[in-house]
Amino acid sequence: MHQNLTRIFSVPRRNGDHRHPAFGAGTMKGLIVSRNTLPYYADDISALARSLAQQLGEIEGPPGHLQLLNALSRATGYRNFQSYRAEHKRSVPLARPAPVPPAAPKDLAALLRFFDDAGRLLRWPTKASHRLPCVLGVWAQLPARLAMSEREINQWIGAALAFEDHVLIRRELVNHGLLARTPNGSVYRRVEQPVPETHAALVAEVCRRGRQQA
Repeated sequence: MHQNLTRIFSVPRRNGDHRHPAFGAGTMKGLIVSRNTLPYYADDISALARSLAQQLGEIEGPPGHLQLLNALSRATGYRNFQSYRAEHKRSVPLARPAPVPPAAPKDLAALLRFFDDAGRLLRWPTKASHRLPCVLGVWAQLPARLAMSEREINQWIGAALAFEDHVLIRRELVNHGLLARTPNGSVYRRVEQPVPETHAALVAEVCRRGRQQA
């Protein structure tokens, strides 16, 4: 669940008018709304709804702009909106835009030599054109639509490797836009996307090998 908080709650108002248009009487005097966009993530939408309902139920009258921001921040584990904003200012984006991939190699047999009979990546390629296909082979073996802790994602990546460098592969997955994480690195998710046609045969074969060994 990704939302732009400033687009949701930042509304134009006339000079000297400090009333929130949505609530009429709610004053916003003295509140400066930042125009910097902030990502918003909630792992469990049901837990988010329960937290918001409880917090808003303790507020007398319609909630103000800052009260809503604080409630949303607390619902995801932050002390208030100020701490939420401070952490996101010094954090990396949830998912970096995928870079333009290099030209795909034409030799499928050469790429398959990077994987063993169990579908595990044997070594990190030295050629840049081989790296994305190999990362996709690991990505395809990660669970889809599952929130994972850092320890859990490391275990999943490690199971797809025949060498011990899950940190390298995790970083490459993030850099290629194949793995998203929360700003504090506590939750990871595989980014669902179609496999490029140029690498579909490789990914299919790697997954087949993995299923045979399961």
